[in-house]
Amino acid sequence: MAETPNSQIKEINISQEMKSSFLDYAMSVIVSRALPDVRDGLKPVHRRILYAMHDLGIHADKPYKKSARIVGDVIGKYHPHGDSAVYETMVRMAQDFNYRYMLVDGHGNFGSVDGDAAAAMRYTESRMSKISMELLRDINKDTIDYQDNYDGEEKEPVVLPARFPNLLVNGTTGIAVGMATNIPPHQLGEVIDGVLAVSHDPEITTQELMEIIPGPDFPTGGIILGRSGIRKAYETGRGSITIRAKVEIEQKSNGKEVIIVNELPYQVNKAKLIEKIAELARDKKIDGITDLRDESDRRGMRIVIEVRKDANANVLLNNLYKQTALQTSFGINTLALVDGQPKVLSLKQCLIYYLDHQRVVIRRRTEFELRKAEARAHILEGLRIALDNLDAVITLIRNSQTTDIAREGLMREFNLSEKQAQAILDMRLQRLTGLEREKIEDEYQSLMKLISELKAILADEEKILEIIRGELLEIKERFNDKRRTEIQAGGIENIEDEDLIPRENIVITLTHNGYVKRLPVSTYRAQKRGGRGIQGMGTNEDDFVEHLITTSTHDTILFFTNKGKVYRSKGYEIPEFSRTAKGIPIINLLGIEKGEWVNAIIPVEEFVDDWFLFFTTKEGISKRSPLSSFAHIRNNGLIALSLREGDELISVRMTDGSKDMIIGTKNGMLIRFPETDVRSMGRTATGVKGITLDHGDEVVGMEVLEEDNDVLIVTQNGYGKRTPAAEYRIQGRGGKGIKTCHVTEKNGNLVSMRAVTGEEDLMLITTGGVLIRIDVAGIARIGRNTQGVKLISIKENENEFVATVAKVEKEEAVENESGSEGEETPSVNEENSQEETISSEEIAPEGDEE
Repeated sequence: MAETPNSQIKEINISQEMKSSFLDYAMSVIVSRALPDVRDGLKPVHRRILYAMHDLGIHADKPYKKSARIVGDVIGKYHPHGDSAVYETMVRMAQDFNYRYMLVDGHGNFGSVDGDAAAAMRYTESRMSKISMELLRDINKDTIDYQDNYDGEEKEPVVLPARFPNLLVNGTTGIAVGMATNIPPHQLGEVIDGVLAVSHDPEITTQELMEIIPGPDFPTGGIILGRSGIRKAYETGRGSITIRAKVEIEQKSNGKEVIIVNELPYQVNKAKLIEKIAELARDKKIDGITDLRDESDRRGMRIVIEVRKDANANVLLNNLYKQTALQTSFGINTLALVDGQPKVLSLKQCLIYYLDHQRVVIRRRTEFELRKAEARAHILEGLRIALDNLDAVITLIRNSQTTDIAREGLMREFNLSEKQAQAILDMRLQRLTGLEREKIEDEYQSLMKLISELKAILADEEKILEIIRGELLEIKERFNDKRRTEIQAGGIENIEDEDLIPRENIVITLTHNGYVKRLPVSTYRAQKRGGRGIQGMGTNEDDFVEHLITTSTHDTILFFTNKGKVYRSKGYEIPEFSRTAKGIPIINLLGIEKGEWVNAIIPVEEFVDDWFLFFTTKEGISKRSPLSSFAHIRNNGLIALSLREGDELISVRMTDGSKDMIIGTKNGMLIRFPETDVRSMGRTATGVKGITLDHGDEVVGMEVLEEDNDVLIVTQNGYGKRTPAAEYRIQGRGGKGIKTCHVTEKNGNLVSMRAVTGEEDLMLITTGGVLIRIDVAGIARIGRNTQGVKLISIKENENEFVATVAKVEKEEAVENESGSEGEETPSVNEENSQEETISSEEIAPEGDEE
């Protein structure tokens, strides 16, 4: 359009105009809407709500007024925005789960921690809370500045006097343009003590302040994990903390565990949390939850999570922490307005700016009171002059035609100001009595003393600080309460489940058909050799215990399969069952494929470079690989070694790289050679020949041999013996070895070969599921080419034989079948091989079979 001489149209650069307009908008949002002032910790809308309530006289000691009336006054006078936004802000100020110290006292339905909305503003009623009165105390004593409201017809406060440090006490959250603030709430007494500490020592460090203010204190309680995030936030203004729900694990009478949630992390919606837990349980992403209930009432919060009997409550809880809002992060960003400019503040800076604000408030209040006292003293001085010259004053007034003439006469005759002269004219006749004259004199003298004190305060910064300290201590005494949020030392970086699990020794068993379970080592009682044993577990007719190891709940358990693959699990991840229970299928625990079964289990406490895993296969192939090669194993397993066709992995042992290895075979042959004869190989290598086998023979065991070890062998018919290691000479790997046992039809083929010291116990499990614990020191120590002594009675007519043998830590207490300690069960020796031992009756299993 062509510009005419009278046109008001201007050509502008659209890009420049957009930049300018957006910058104006952004600054308006930053300064006038989204960020709190460092002095009173309030955004404009919060400040306007409180000031409107104060202006309406809806104080803490007055009756409640309809919320709609307050909202209408706020938007009509101070805040030209939507009524719903103002009401929602007021609702939050009245919610005990959002504000640490509520600034609005609400009457009616103001919502819940389940996310329920408050009732409409026409139904609810509100008034100022007692503590919010302290934010506006002395507001009428010229302690703060006022500014025009949006239409210039009203005045509103720029900032409130704030008699307590509300920015830290209640915190705030706000999103501006290009910046955001997220300040957590704190405990009132701790923050006040922090202000007092800064007032006494301006050079105090953040570390010293953290001894007074240890961290945030959320209205919903919970637990803050670690102090590093708090320290970073307090030092730099930015940091992240992790909050957990406060829970208890209770044991029910039926043995089941129950997780009770009593407190939630800040700003977590309880109803959505319960819905999320139910969804995870339904989708099998979290296993072990049998029931989920919300039993919260007016007495407090209580979420009940019932745990399946075979599940570990601690592990389940840790999974809930990882996958639900039972554990959340709170990103601290202490951004506030300082002199109208947004600034990221450290803890000390927040306290210093608040203290500076209080200095200004106290100074301005003192100056206000001084002006008021001086004005009154000035009037009293005039009254004193009039009383001293009473007759002359009365005569002058009586002879004056008008008030103005009388006023001017008084000013002229007695050298009075206009205010003094007017006060004399306004004085009632009763003030002329002697008693009233005395009151005027006392008031004057009292005012002069007050003026002197007020001037002394203004002249001494330390006296101003003393007043601030005294008033803060008064606030603390009136409103202080107990800290709600617990702070636990130590962070949770890379936290693992074992951090939540008690460290204890356990037995892990795996059956031939693939059922795995764990139970404490103390479940089994030691017996003398030759006893019948106790029922170790319940099995099906075609199942028996094949593997048994002792380890710790914190160790990593490596499962090696016949196909040369390795899987891993933590000790605590294997479900705990009663002694007579079968356990769970191992395919539910590991990603084992069809046609694959576990035939070697080894516990690892720590994966280090200078330790090795030594492998031996059924065909006598051996391999040595660094332990560190197995530190990271996928859920679907990893290749541990490459097998030749028809071969299977038999045994795996952990070594330090300098030991002798022994390999035993089914036909009673054994070879001993240094492990260094087998060079260290990669994880997927096949290996080299460890022992040469005769036709029909196969490897049954491989062990690490120490100098003081004995070689212990057990045959399938329950015979066994110890032979000194010295009887086995060191050979080169790959030979046929030498005889370690005289194999006969009576004792049967070898089923196990172990290296022992005599300081351990031996556990034997038969195919019938019978288990016996024997002190190794009680087993005969005899030569290589012998058949051994009977260790356990076998039911020959039921085709029972020894299936698995394992070493366990020595147990001092010894019980026989009758329950008395120290009494030996009779046994046989190798010469009287036909004599049967006196077997104990099978002891009834503890607990119900599962």
